[in-house]
Parts: sequence; C-alpha cells; structure tokens
Amino acid sequence: QVQLVESGGGLVQPGGSLGLSCAASGIIFSIYGMGWYRQAPGKQRELVAVITSGGRTNYADSVKGRFTISRDNAKNTVYLQMNSLKPEDTAVYYCNADVLSMAFRGDYWGQGTQVTVSS
Repeated sequence: QVQLVESGGGLVQPGGSLGLSCAASGIIFSIYGMGWYRQAPGKQRELVAVITSGGRTNYADSVKGRFTISRDNAKNTVYLQMNSLKPEDTAVYYCNADVLSMAFRGDYWGQGTQVTVSS
C-alpha cells in the first residue's frame, strides 16, 4: 500500500507565495514521475507541473515562471513552490506519483490540499 500525503495549502493574498509538499510512504521500490494537478470548482482536473526521477520538468503554460516543482528522491517527496499567486490559482491541489510497489506499478494520488488566493 502506497500513500501520498500533501501539506502546505492555505489562504494567501494575490501576489503572495505558498509552498506545497507531498510525501510518499509505504512499500516503495521506485518512484518514476511525480507531479501536481489542480481542480477548481466546476472545472476538470488539470496538470500543473510534473517532474521525472531524473529531474526533468514540465509546466502548464499558466504557471510557467511562477511555480517551481522539485523533488527529493531520498525522501520520496515532491514540492511545489508557488510565487506571484493569482486568484485563478485557487483550487484543490493534488499530488500524483507513478510508483513501483512490490510487483505492481501504479498511479497514486494524494487527498488534495486547498489553495485559496484572495484578498
């Protein structure tokens, strides 16, 4: 059983910064891609940023230059640093990881953490 636990969400004013983290735990042989997705009310879940085990990154156009994804492979943890936040960044943010556990490789999701950007 693999679990992803997110932390770091909250309320922030426009232009502010917030950091998210997501730690994977359980029987983990290897973690391939890790990423962050978000879902705003009434909208579909969308990709925010992803990072490979080797550190290659990809970002949604809407967050390029403002958000930074990183990971610590030794801690099985992925981070998302969000700067210059806008009201349209308000959403529930979900962590995702492609994990090899025992003889099974699968996609795992965190429970989500709320990010609200408002004055």
